[in-house]
Order: sequence, then C-alpha cells, then structure tokens
Amino acid sequence: MDFQDFLQYVPNLIPVELPAERSHIKMAPPERVEALKSLDLKTQNPRIAAVMMLLYPKNDKTHLVLIVRNAYNGVHSSQIAFPGGKYETFDGNYEETALRETHEEVGIAPEKIEVIKHFTPMYIPPSNFLVYPFLGFSKEELLFYPDIREVAEIIELPLSVFLNDEIIIDATLSTSYADNIVVPAFNIQNHVVWGATAMMLSELREVLKVVFEENS
Repeated sequence: MDFQDFLQYVPNLIPVELPAERSHIKMAPPERVEALKSLDLKTQNPRIAAVMMLLYPKNDKTHLVLIVRNAYNGVHSSQIAFPGGKYETFDGNYEETALRETHEEVGIAPEKIEVIKHFTPMYIPPSNFLVYPFLGFSKEELLFYPDIREVAEIIELPLSVFLNDEIIIDATLSTSYADNIVVPAFNIQNHVVWGATAMMLSELREVLKVVFEENS
C-alpha cells in the first residue's frame, strides 16, 4: 500500500472497535487458549511492558517494523517481537514506555512517532508479563539503529505482505507448553512468528482490514 493512501485511513483507525480475544485466539497455540480460560490476572501479579506497532514509509510503501531478539538464556530468546520493553516507574504511562523502549531498541526518537491508539493488552504466561501494545506511525522514512545488546536483526515488513493470507501457516514447534505441537504462525521473511507476537499481529491485521474495507 502506498503510504500516502495509508495516511488517509489513519483518522478511521482511532474509533474502530478492537476485536481483542476474538482475533487473538485465531493465532493462539491450543495450550495457550486453554490456559487463558482459567487465568486470573489478579493472582499472577504480572510485570508490565509496552510495545510499539510502528508503521512508516519505505520507498513510498507502508511498512511495519519487527525485531529479532538476541539469543539469551530466557523464554523469549531469538524470538520475533515488536520494539518495546519493561515499564519503569519513571515512565508517565505505558505509551511513554513503548516510545522510550522503541527509541532504546531501534533508535527511533519519540518525536518521530505519532501514536494512533492502544490495542488489547496481552498476557504472556511463560514470562508473566502483561504487554500493552500501541499503534503508531511515522511520516518519514526511518533509519533504524538497533541496540546490539538486545536486537539481532530488524525486519521491515511491507504492509501488503502482512495483509496477505498466504503468510499464515501451521508450524510444528517445541514450546513452553509441549514438544512438537502444531501452532498457527506467520511466515515473515523466513521467520516463524508465533505466540504473543502472532496474536497481537492478528488483532492488528483484523483492525486494518476492517478499516480499509469500510473506507475504500
């Protein structure tokens, strides 16, 4: 999609109703669905994080940025994610967390990002994080400067590819729930994107498709 065309849809994104769990479940591993049915967040005392779903122009086409996390001794080692990270007490709110962490992880200053709206919070059982996603955009082409301590690779995903159903696959993986199970996933530039990131991507896809179809 041409970026100038995308900008025309931005005002329509603000009031759109979020599909929430209905879209999350489409890309949720079966065990995650069962675990969330009995989840009581009040008893989990989760840590808080926030991420930025950032759209921007590249060669006049709309793109979405993702990161490949570095390998480390943890449950999210080498996984695909949105730029973002842990809420700190000096953050004024979760939106500030998403902007600050995006700056720290991929080098995009907060003043270059216009936040459109928040999306549905996502609880991640393996790490006990409650993640607040935000949708934002930049009107200028971006140069990313990844933090080499945290980011192994930047993925610049054309929006037209993201909205194509052909990137949705079934993948056989070993997860924190079970070994060799089939999970819904996205095949993004030869990376298998599953779990919480895939569930957040699912909600973003649904919202974008609804707005584009209703206003085209």
